[in-house]
Amino acid sequence: MSQANQPKPAIWLNGSGGNLITGLPKDRPLNILNLYSGIGGNRKFWGESHNITAVEYDPKIAEIYQNLYPNDTVVVGCALEYLLDNYENFDFIWASPPCPSHSLARHWDASFIDLSLYQIIIFLKKYYKGKFCVENVIPYYQYLIEPSNEIDRHSFWTNFNISGIKYQTKKDVNMEYAKINDWQNILGIYLDDVCCKGVNKIKILRNCVNPKVGELILNQAIKPKPTLLNWGVAE
Repeated sequence: MSQANQPKPAIWLNGSGGNLITGLPKDRPLNILNLYSGIGGNRKFWGESHNITAVEYDPKIAEIYQNLYPNDTVVVGCALEYLLDNYENFDFIWASPPCPSHSLARHWDASFIDLSLYQIIIFLKKYYKGKFCVENVIPYYQYLIEPSNEIDRHSFWTNFNISGIKYQTKKDVNMEYAKINDWQNILGIYLDDVCCKGVNKIKILRNCVNPKVGELILNQAIKPKPTLLNWGVAE
């Protein structure tokens, strides 16, 4: 592999600050923060024209992400800490905090839900001036904060209108019994040539947002389609 094609080395989180960014600029690439990135299902169709920083706690999963998206900056560390220290540096923030404690499939054993989901939503609504999208599974309980939309088995909280986005993943197999190749074909993300030693491939693929949904939401943040709710905003 030539030096030009070498992926960027992962950055280990130690905190930083930055200048305030107050909107989505039209004269330069966007600075995008992808929190709890996993292997980047949501990011697949975001292209290479933006400056994308991904934060992932698991170094093995972060390495897979870096191999799939070698031009992105990958931070290995705590997403909440990175968000608090760096949110002002970004034009668009996507966050997919851990979902197991909220899932319909996981609530049979007595346990507390992970409230980081709602911490992030409240924090971004209060302090963040850019566009954001927070994603999680549709929960087994009544929402503590109502989402902006439910799309393709996921809930989304945004500060821009996504009510018109409709999408359903096309599946030729029962997703509960889907194998690795099934998931790769569903998502269009192939890991055959990527080192996944010590990682559960099924799990990291199942955790992905469908790339098309990620594309639709980012496009709506950048250039919203005219609706009765945002007429006059779109260009």
